[in-house]
Amino acid sequence: MKHKVQVPQIGESISSGVLATWLKQDGDTVAEGDELFELETDKATLAIPSPAAGVLSIQVKEDSEVQVGQVVAAVDGDASSDTADTTPSTPSAAEGDSSAASDGSALSPAVRRIVAEHKLDPAAIKGSGPDGRITKADALAAVSAADAKETPAAPAEPREPAEASGAEPGADRQRRVKMSNLRRRVAENLVLSRQNAAHLTTFNEVDMSQVMALRSQHRERFVERHGVKLGFMSFFVGAAVRALQQFEAVNAFVDGTDIVYNNYYNVGVALSTDKGLIVPVIRDADRKGFADIESEILAFIEKARARRLSPDELTGGTFTISNGGVFGSMLSTPIPNPPQTGILGMHSIQKRAVVVEDQIVIRPMMYLALTYDHRIIDGKEAVEFLGKIKQLIEDPSRMLLDL
Repeated sequence: MKHKVQVPQIGESISSGVLATWLKQDGDTVAEGDELFELETDKATLAIPSPAAGVLSIQVKEDSEVQVGQVVAAVDGDASSDTADTTPSTPSAAEGDSSAASDGSALSPAVRRIVAEHKLDPAAIKGSGPDGRITKADALAAVSAADAKETPAAPAEPREPAEASGAEPGADRQRRVKMSNLRRRVAENLVLSRQNAAHLTTFNEVDMSQVMALRSQHRERFVERHGVKLGFMSFFVGAAVRALQQFEAVNAFVDGTDIVYNNYYNVGVALSTDKGLIVPVIRDADRKGFADIESEILAFIEKARARRLSPDELTGGTFTISNGGVFGSMLSTPIPNPPQTGILGMHSIQKRAVVVEDQIVIRPMMYLALTYDHRIIDGKEAVEFLGKIKQLIEDPSRMLLDL
């Protein structure tokens, strides 16, 4: 019996995507649930499983745009049975023979292309796919690891002039790479946001001493109790929610000539991936404690690495927090994610000399930035909103005591 492999419905607002990579080859025998291909949408990249066991017959090439419901392959269960009856059994990768997964013969076209371009040894790449198969993500990770290795600088070799070699002058000075569907969509959203809103950014700085002391004091017990580390983000999500409750315009959005005020608090947390920027959403953040928030963020990170974030987890946010500090950023002006009207930018923590009660002291300080839509948020509200977050972070007991 033949089973259709269709592009699934993966989100209310998603109608199409790009079939980015086949994780199995045409003619492969697959089991039900095996990951067949990666579907790249404007929200996330997902691995799509096989609907049944059998022999795979691929009908759509990689890098093709596909629609929800479109048939991209078939799985023939009868052919699988015939193959099993007539083909001599051989050890699988799961049984200890991983040579087929790493000698290059079982690589998908996308993986083979990356391996060839970067002169990688497939045998040195640990595959995370079924039966130890090397996925596109594994190959890209190997490229990043190779680039990160420190190698002694070799003396520059004399280069043959382009004219002498017959090549066009400057031919090796550029390379052109097609934008991923996700990055293209992010770019469109950011341009749309700038064109359709009146953005303004206000800044403040916050003393991180109390938060850092609290984390240090309870770090081990927090992990023992909740199974997750206590990070900075849960403090800022908690502070943002309380500030949003006080300044409702920052949690609103413009719809034509109306202002729509949200009476719920879905806080997006910006994450950077190899595919581009994604913003998974912590829903009803006002009802969640620090441990819940940290657990959700950790789950988002793990899902993003494994291409398991669903589009529904990336939509519905009412406010966003972006932490450029993890990359060393000292100051930035983030752009709100439309139709949201505000985004909070966190930055790196630096020890600086500050004046406290007429004394110069050294404190761990962080610059904060709030970019907001000036059409519905006045400067006074924005400054006071950021001041509220500063107050709560500098005295986190206010959050814990609900003051």
